[in-house]
Amino acid sequence: CGPRAKMFAHCCPSPLLLGPTTAVNILNLHDFPFSLQVIEAHYGRVLGIAPIDRSAIDFTDTNGSMIFPDLEELDVGKSTLTLYWSLSVSIFAIGGMISSFTVGWVGDKLGRVKAMLAVNVLSIIGNLLMGLAKFGPSHILIIAGRAITGLYCGLSSGLVPMYVGEISPTALRGALGTLHQLAIVTGILLSQVLGLDFLLGNDDMWPLLLGLSGAAALLQFFLLLLCPESPRYLYIKLGKVEEAKKSLKRLRGDCDPTKEITEMEKEKQEAASEKKVSIRKLFSSSSYRQPVIVALMVQISQQFSGINAIFYYSTNIFVRAGVDQPVYATIGVGVVNTIFTIISVFLVERTGRRSLFIAGLIGMLASAVAMTVGLVLLGTFAWMSYVSMVAIFLFVIFFEVGPGPIPWFIVAELFSQGPRPAAIAIAGFCNWTCNFIIGMCFQYIADLCGPYVFTIFAVLLLGFILFAHFKVPETKGKSFEEISAAFRRKRRSAIKGHKAATELEDLRGSEEA
Repeated sequence: CGPRAKMFAHCCPSPLLLGPTTAVNILNLHDFPFSLQVIEAHYGRVLGIAPIDRSAIDFTDTNGSMIFPDLEELDVGKSTLTLYWSLSVSIFAIGGMISSFTVGWVGDKLGRVKAMLAVNVLSIIGNLLMGLAKFGPSHILIIAGRAITGLYCGLSSGLVPMYVGEISPTALRGALGTLHQLAIVTGILLSQVLGLDFLLGNDDMWPLLLGLSGAAALLQFFLLLLCPESPRYLYIKLGKVEEAKKSLKRLRGDCDPTKEITEMEKEKQEAASEKKVSIRKLFSSSSYRQPVIVALMVQISQQFSGINAIFYYSTNIFVRAGVDQPVYATIGVGVVNTIFTIISVFLVERTGRRSLFIAGLIGMLASAVAMTVGLVLLGTFAWMSYVSMVAIFLFVIFFEVGPGPIPWFIVAELFSQGPRPAAIAIAGFCNWTCNFIIGMCFQYIADLCGPYVFTIFAVLLLGFILFAHFKVPETKGKSFEEISAAFRRKRRSAIKGHKAATELEDLRGSEEA
């Protein structure tokens, strides 16, 4: 295909076009700096519940005598607001959990590109409901819009890595796969900037901000019409050889497709020798056990690494450090987030997935320890707030270098064409479930553990490092068939080792007898 730059030029448009709506829709409401105060206040007005300011309560009657109002009754309104707000946030992850299970079926039934085109309808509907929230019962419209948008994101976060993995040449598969994470962090940064109160983060403009990704979905819909269907899907799933070659020509330019067609033929023969791989078969078959465990663990490590906790604590730490406008410091974290994801695009093909993933986890572990020390000693030494600030930025940097982007695309690399859709479905479900668990439980854990909360994440990160060291394979520069063959060799060697151990045990037993 000529120089590496030429290959990138031919292959990168498709994944880049997938960015806009994935990036904006993947967000949680607490990514917007304004969201809690402005939307909760609006909920209160719609429901007729005034925010409770205990300092403003008059505890005397007209005669000046003390009275004791029922504070429990006053708290009912606040509890109702909290309930609606919590539901507004969590329903998004629930939608993602539900729809992620259907990724494989939708992708195989409609094709990769048509599936992404179709699910954009969910994004447009969901964001339209949120954008019109002021014209109806806002709490109902936002919750419904978030649920539908969550359904979209569960599908999109599986279909996009699947498509990008299938259309990318082996030499650039990691770099192009990282563009998915780049789109997400870019959307987060964009939302943080637009969410400033003098832009769209105010009482008049917040519905426009929530509905903004509907426009991105429309843009993506039309841009997807320029994207060719996955050659692997056309050749292996549908058996359309000529269409697969035409698709390869659109993606690669004037390249000889013989090598990739040969590779696809091997995958097709392997898939033909097996029955259809369902989600149940993935768990029950010993052939897929190792790659399934790896796929699930990299998703768990991404969500349970503590990255959400970092963003939760960041604003408070910036305040304690004396930062006048902590919201801008939080946006600074978003900028660092984006910059190092861009750097990861270039690193992932140079250093490899496994080494980058492990290096990122080790850096996050060191940052979590530094964060714990900083938070524990913050009351004793004021300068410890700066230690915590540095730890925040380092944690984010190491996350985006490896554990952030790699789980999104490595699952597609671990499986051949047959089991890939089912594997991506269960990996996506695992990711969304972990996201939901963290969202629901972290506040309680933080209240219970206080400044020691990052000790939990440090222990988890140590476990993830050990797992990655012993179990996660290097997929850099390897074809899908080569990766599958490596797992088969490991399985055979493990079986032989088990048989040898059993025979030795039997021999010892017979000698003793």
